[in-house]
Amino acid sequence: MIKIVAYQIAESIDIKSFRKEYAGKEYFFTSSEVFYKGENDRYLYVLSYGVVVFSGYDEIKQSEFNEYIKPFCKNTLSDKLSESFIINENASSDRFEYNEIFLSRFDLAVLRIVMLNVAQSVALDYFSQQTAQLLETTNEYTLSLEKYGKLDITNKALLQFIGKTLNVKNRIVDNLYVIDSPDDTWEDEYMHKVDLGLRNIFDLKIRFKDIDYSLQIVKENLELFRDLIQHRRSNLLEIIIIALILIEVINLIIDKLLY
Repeated sequence: MIKIVAYQIAESIDIKSFRKEYAGKEYFFTSSEVFYKGENDRYLYVLSYGVVVFSGYDEIKQSEFNEYIKPFCKNTLSDKLSESFIINENASSDRFEYNEIFLSRFDLAVLRIVMLNVAQSVALDYFSQQTAQLLETTNEYTLSLEKYGKLDITNKALLQFIGKTLNVKNRIVDNLYVIDSPDDTWEDEYMHKVDLGLRNIFDLKIRFKDIDYSLQIVKENLELFRDLIQHRRSNLLEIIIIALILIEVINLIIDKLLY
């Protein structure tokens, strides 16, 4: 039995800089991920979207590594998200269950696919959490609009909220490959089977669609808020113009009366 543990430790990890400094034995790497084969059946997977995955590491070693990698992280998370998964190797037949998998074939390539899927799952948890926060804030503004008939937000605050939403959406778009199957799964029928089974267990595509749908709701609400703010500013400008005209008329009247 092999236990896999994945942590979302930051928004992103600089893979290039990390690889230059870390003296591990690389089994696989790209510009966005690196997989290390250590001693005593210990394996490490580091991915650019802020996830670190361990196999064969105890909790102390996991904690030590998470501290070591911090200088290569952008916006380290104070509350790390995590997910664990069990691999049962040398099974008589393949079976996929809620939090474990039974495999009739097991090697490093298969292990990497399992660790990758666990990483993708915890990354989607993080994106889902970020999206839920945006949606919650949006709902607060819509409730205020329903209750008081006005939008309780300044133009600056709205722009900041739009910026935050765009940043979250851009990070998700930049990491669309999170839910993509790796190329080697198309070249190996067994690995493709394992990858597909894991994707079904973790509901990767469904969860991504939920995130995308929530972001679309936030986007539509922001467009409405922007229109309301512009309308409010337009009304304010009209009031100012009318006030200036009235002041000018009053001045003219006073001048006529005095002279």
